[in-house]
Amino acid sequence: MTEQVQAFAPDWISPPGETIDDLLDERHWTQAELAERAGFTRKHVNDLIKGRATITAETAGRLDRVLGGTSQFWLTREAQYRAALERRQNLKALQHESSWLKELPLSWVLKQGWMRHFASKGEQVEECLRFFGVAAVAAWRDTYESPLTAFRASDRVEKKPGAIAVWLRQVERTANQLDCAPFDKTAFKKALPTLRALTTEPDPAVFVAQLQSTCAACGVAVVFVPAPPGCPVHGATRWLGPDKAVLALTLRHKTNDQLWFSFFHEAAHLLKHGKKLLVIEGVDGLDATLEHEANCFAADLLIPPAELGVLATLRSHIEVEQLANQLGVAPGILVGRMQKEGWLPWDHLNALKVRYAWVVPESASV
Repeated sequence: MTEQVQAFAPDWISPPGETIDDLLDERHWTQAELAERAGFTRKHVNDLIKGRATITAETAGRLDRVLGGTSQFWLTREAQYRAALERRQNLKALQHESSWLKELPLSWVLKQGWMRHFASKGEQVEECLRFFGVAAVAAWRDTYESPLTAFRASDRVEKKPGAIAVWLRQVERTANQLDCAPFDKTAFKKALPTLRALTTEPDPAVFVAQLQSTCAACGVAVVFVPAPPGCPVHGATRWLGPDKAVLALTLRHKTNDQLWFSFFHEAAHLLKHGKKLLVIEGVDGLDATLEHEANCFAADLLIPPAELGVLATLRSHIEVEQLANQLGVAPGILVGRMQKEGWLPWDHLNALKVRYAWVVPESASV
């Protein structure tokens, strides 16, 4: 259940003048007497009490000498009052932007614990802007929505830019928490055969930590982030600066053949394609040549091309398991390739695939 934040943000705002007025009452002084003692005009005293006049350093010094409280006290009181007035105006302005909230999968995000729930629409807009790390909705559109226009939804999937933007931002937030060495292309390429051996580990609780650790040493932050409704994505690559690559996967990969092909496919983008390229797998709009290159890289790394002739002839569990042991990969990966190539019906030998049970934390806030 999402906890609703009831921040202390009263409609009333107390100006420093209320403190001045209280001190006058304690001393049984009139505004005119304060004006005489402090060297102010009566109008200026009244404006101070009503919050119309600003307490300057000079004014604070006079109030300190006449009423006490130190100059810093009066300056701080004034600053807090003006900040409260400014915040009230900001929240009113943000409330006019509340229609933006309908573009985001807000209920789903709140259940993930990625942001807090506020009763005030203005404060909820502010919280969403804070989540994205932008100051205004217009900045969000420039930073997140506009780049997504290159990606089109197919007729088979529902694509909502707000949902994809939420996923991408959580990928960034999660990746920022991972310490990585500077990106080393050579080291990352050399590590891939070692990572290929992790395909034989059936438990994500075991292989995810090893995968992240090995990749982080090469400058690649590997993150697993669930995708909200309206985000038909199953993977992405991007760069957080020139020395930190991000390889992100969703939890849509239910079987090991899907997960590991996606991982090595994304790895190919990092190794072979430019650092300015944002890759979002699962929606249309990607360069067909680059996608073909990444597909070939992943397929050949998982199963050497020289073994494809033998693979095409396999039909039994035992034959697949024997070849998988010989190659040092999970049998399910061979089954997935055979089905993809049309050498095996889609409903055959699926028992050799490992189905993952992803554990999603109750709170995934970063």
